[in-house]
Amino acid sequence: MKIYVVYDSESEHTEVLARSIADGARQVAHAEVRIDHVRDADIYDLAHMDAIIWGCPGHFGTISAGLKTWIDRLGYLWAKGKLIGKIGAVFCTTATVHGGIEATMLNLITPMLHHGMIIVGLPGNIPENALYGSYYGVGVTCPVELSPDDPMNMPKDNDLALGRALGKRVAEITKKLTMPD
Repeated sequence: MKIYVVYDSESEHTEVLARSIADGARQVAHAEVRIDHVRDADIYDLAHMDAIIWGCPGHFGTISAGLKTWIDRLGYLWAKGKLIGKIGAVFCTTATVHGGIEATMLNLITPMLHHGMIIVGLPGNIPENALYGSYYGVGVTCPVELSPDDPMNMPKDNDLALGRALGKRVAEITKKLTMPD
């Protein structure tokens, strides 16, 4: 089964989260995981995937320009129904608490629904998510640096655990749907 993680990242925060998602997916037997920055991702490759996980930094509660431009190019795939029935999941990072995590994830899910994809979230019974509550996918806050001398505020260990949990869940669901017993 083929899983594709596509991300936009400007300051490495979202890339680090994307890599944890890919790592989680790789934990499941038979998962072939590919990960690309949006600038390197070919939209036509999506038709050959079983699952697609995309994410970006949230910009004022919505999709980053880089990922939105890429998604807007999916019209041909939509017209041909190439993504119908594929598994989809989303993730994002924001710079501030209450910085639009859920709104961004809902905006990321909407194009997947238009394509007829099956959305996989992160339920509360998954230990990593039990107290965090990132149900729409994975959304984490990486506080903005206030000066160039501040250390980069990368996703923390618990954020990366959420990412691995989402990747693993997507791979498990994809395996059930594409490789039935």
